Amino acid sequence: MLKVTPNPPDTDPVSPYEPNSKKLNEAAERALDYHLNSIADIKATPRTRSTLFSVAPEATAETLAVFLVETLASVDVMVHQLVDHLEGESRYALLGISNSIMVAEITANRVLDHINTPE
Repeated sequence: MLKVTPNPPDTDPVSPYEPNSKKLNEAAERALDYHLNSIADIKATPRTRSTLFSVAPEATAETLAVFLVETLASVDVMVHQLVDHLEGESRYALLGISNSIMVAEITANRVLDHINTPE
């Protein structure tokens, strides 16, 4: 028995649903390029400082490091309280986040040790 259609059938690789899918795809690309910034445009845009939240310019490195350590410790406590209410994959994901917080806290403490060490 002979097949009437080739195996696989000849179709447009862009979209199996539209007969003029190449034109449709090109139009969609033009629309996206017009309305969305490209990655190059985003990277070329200079970073502007946010004024919504700011750190006092007179704050010392030691003060900032202490605040960082205390914040990380607080977040770790909150994560552990949430872990108690979860099971399965969500629990494991939150424990992974907790480990990352702990590593950041240890690193911040090491920075604080170097700040406090007299030279």
